Amino acid sequence: MLVDDLRAACADDWRAFTHHPFVAGLADGSLPEAAFRVYLVQDYRFLVHFARAHALEAFKADTVEDLQWAASAAVGIIATEMRLHVEYCARWGIGEAELEAAEELPENTAYTSFVIETGLAGDALDLAVALMPCTVGYGEIGARLVADPATLRGDANPYEPWIATFGSAAFQEGVVDATARLERLAERHGAAARTGELEAIFAEAARLEAAFWQMGLDQV
Repeated sequence: MLVDDLRAACADDWRAFTHHPFVAGLADGSLPEAAFRVYLVQDYRFLVHFARAHALEAFKADTVEDLQWAASAAVGIIATEMRLHVEYCARWGIGEAELEAAEELPENTAYTSFVIETGLAGDALDLAVALMPCTVGYGEIGARLVADPATLRGDANPYEPWIATFGSAAFQEGVVDATARLERLAERHGAAARTGELEAIFAEAARLEAAFWQMGLDQV
């Protein structure tokens, strides 16, 4: 599959993202709460841009099926994911007003700008590849943490809800769906003749994901 080839082509960057110290801190509960709070606030801002990116995917779609998929994804982020994120942040004492008023940090802006600019300059496949490290990476991290007996689970770990969310069957099914869609796009848009270009997009997005984790740690 294309996503497997893309991960293999940037193996070091991919591992730096999926095995970042931030992730290790989620797994054993040692992540400083201040770092997680920074992440939560910035992730809300990221979701706003992620919804816009999926709206751009709908604009770039060349089939009705892809138009429906992208539009549904954008609406799902706005109507469901952002609402759930607000509710989750409230448990950490972060109100919606604080989320809305928060200044976007440079690492967040760099990542989301890269995704949007890639989509504006390229086609539907370019944009899908730029978005995939987030979806596939979080799915991989969630599945690994849930399966790893060394992961601290339950009430003893304040990050248990995060682990449970991204390790859940529902999220994993979403990853499978997104991966299958990428395969369809790859076939229609001649991915085999664009290997270097697509690898570069995917690798840069993976590096920006790692920088997003580091952003939280650097603010502590």
